[in-house]
Amino acid sequence: MTSPANQIKIGRANAIEIGRADQTDVDGIMALQLANEVSNGGTLSASLPRARIHAMLQAMPLMVARDRGRVVGFLMTTPREMNSDFEIVRATFDAFPGAPDAYLYGPVCVDAQYRGRRLAQAMFDALRALLPGRQGILFIRRDNAASLNAHARMGMSEVAEFTLNGSVFVVLAYTG
Repeated sequence: MTSPANQIKIGRANAIEIGRADQTDVDGIMALQLANEVSNGGTLSASLPRARIHAMLQAMPLMVARDRGRVVGFLMTTPREMNSDFEIVRATFDAFPGAPDAYLYGPVCVDAQYRGRRLAQAMFDALRALLPGRQGILFIRRDNAASLNAHARMGMSEVAEFTLNGSVFVVLAYTG
């Protein structure tokens, strides 16, 4: 049973649960990721395969927002080494190495019907409670103003910038 502290009330009869993802959430994460890929009109810069998401669940906390059991948001984290095979992750840590135990934050994604309800903030707050004192580092395309603004409101700071494949990315960091 979910404690009230892990829920955000939305509307009168609805409760969105914010919690740590488990293996049963992977199908929902995959579906939400697919819906938000660039090829489908979204802004996710990269897609992670199912096997990688399963491995990430074992390595670090992944947060989800669930509406009656359905994943409507996710926030992924990973140790820097785990996704270093992605060129964009290497470029991020080359631009800003961060603390020795820094981890990669992201991607974060919220179902289009649930945006504007502070779910990204709620997942971020829950993550910070699980990783106090640890530094998170993330990248966002410079032209993704909505994401840059949302992360600035969460208290994240721009620390570097890099260009990859013709796109400019901002590196942000925070400490839990």
